[in-house]
Amino acid sequence: MRTHLTCSVLAGLALALASQAQAATVTGTINSTLTLIAACQVNGSAGTSGVNFGNLNFGTQDALFGTANAQVMGPGGGAMSILCSNGTGASIRVRAGAHDGLSTGGTRALADGNGNFVPYDFYTDAGHTVPLAIDGSIAVPTSTGAAQTVNLYGQAKGKAGLPAGTYTDTVAVELTF
Repeated sequence: MRTHLTCSVLAGLALALASQAQAATVTGTINSTLTLIAACQVNGSAGTSGVNFGNLNFGTQDALFGTANAQVMGPGGGAMSILCSNGTGASIRVRAGAHDGLSTGGTRALADGNGNFVPYDFYTDAGHTVPLAIDGSIAVPTSTGAAQTVNLYGQAKGKAGLPAGTYTDTVAVELTF
């Protein structure tokens, strides 16, 4: 009987030890990481190429107009908007147009596709007193995380002999941050 009792006690002890081993706790950590890089959006678009910086629309004028003024407007109808991550400084560079230098009276030109050109220029002020040269830059203040308005204006100058038609130009623009 003693052997049976000894076996029973040993079996009970083994069960007790096994249940304690199953109740053990293991602790540790999970390391999580997110790296943010500086970013900017133009008129709400976060792309890196083919971004619409806006349109400079001089409207409809008669062929004998003197000057026509306009402002670069974003797709939503407001002025150009730049939103950069907080603490990020940016610069907008207005590069060459398709018809630069092809008409006297302006550094840029609108063309009708038939060899006729209307001269125009960009300005950084509504009074058209501060011209923006080809490859000229506009500094965007360091961002506080809110969208910033960038005002860019244009002035076209009429000249004698212009036939009626639609005159256009495409100007390259870069945002560096």
